Amino acid sequence: MAPPVHISAIKLDRFRNYRTLDLRLDRRHVVLTGDNGAGKTNLIEAVSFLTPGRGLRRAQYDAVAMAGGDGTWSVFAELAGAQGPVEIGTGLQRSADGTDTQRQLRIGGAKARSTDELLDHSRIVWLTPAMDGLFPGPAAERRRFVDRLVLAIDPAHGSRVRDFEKSMRSRNRLLAESGPDPSWLDAIEAQLASEAVAIAAARSELVDLLSRLIAAHADPASPFPDAGLRLDGLLEPRAGATPSSELEDDYRAALRDGRYADAAAGRTLAGPHRSDLMVEHQEKSMPAAQCSTGEQKALLVGIVLAHARLVAELHGHAPILLLDEIAAHLDEARRAALFDRIEALGCQAWLTGTDRALFEPMGARANYLHVVAGTVESE
Repeated sequence: MAPPVHISAIKLDRFRNYRTLDLRLDRRHVVLTGDNGAGKTNLIEAVSFLTPGRGLRRAQYDAVAMAGGDGTWSVFAELAGAQGPVEIGTGLQRSADGTDTQRQLRIGGAKARSTDELLDHSRIVWLTPAMDGLFPGPAAERRRFVDRLVLAIDPAHGSRVRDFEKSMRSRNRLLAESGPDPSWLDAIEAQLASEAVAIAAARSELVDLLSRLIAAHADPASPFPDAGLRLDGLLEPRAGATPSSELEDDYRAALRDGRYADAAAGRTLAGPHRSDLMVEHQEKSMPAAQCSTGEQKALLVGIVLAHARLVAELHGHAPILLLDEIAAHLDEARRAALFDRIEALGCQAWLTGTDRALFEPMGARANYLHVVAGTVESE
């Protein structure tokens, strides 16, 4: 088995409540304990900036700078990555015009063209307490969850979503004009249809692969119930079974027919930006949104663990897992099972909590660190 992708060192400068931090690690899991507000989540948020996007809090880049500082911040990591050892640095810098608003990224000392290049070296997946309401919450959160899972197996997916959103904004602006040029709308809708079908196909493939893997490893005795997954939307249910050209033609026709309604609404009413992930507790044949809070958490953990296994099977390396306040929301049996599962995955997991005792079953499999007011001490 290939050695796990893991962070061997991380340095922070003026990030959240860390004025500076220089942390050296080995390949074991990382357990961060300490009082609420000490900086545990801030530290794993810094790790989450080693993947495309705005991190596990989806914060604006200027919002993560240390209060009272000059607005700059940096995260530097030494990574045993999928392509070997690599140094990654990212953050906001000062320029002649003031502090940058877009984060800079250097990989191996060279400026990266896109944050998508980070996926050549590692994939990072997280669970936070804010995601506990994923199933009964708004569909937009579930779409975002699906897209991040897709991104971990398909690095091009982030660009697809960004391109679709850009094209959709262009179409919305045109529709807002008085008497927009039909030829311009035709051209934008053709582009939008191509991007929409590609997004739907990627999502459909992810859900199909994940469903197959869950079925292949189904275990009625598992503390993490098996989840039934399907996509609800205009395009996703047909993706894979219908030729892409036919789907594009159908969506382009739907956009053309919906111009009046979309103009009146001020937005595009149909497309992959309105799709949803439907999740079911398979043993109970019950929608996840109707399950108990504990069952919803167990379903969510089970999906993330299955996805980590899928990433490992497809790419040869499991993702780095960031599990914020995970132990407090699971009973003793599920905690022990979780620790065994992440160890079996061959990944590095970062776990946070206020009570060190909850992590005792991990034994020597973890580095134990205590966080106090933006400082980190080894236990």
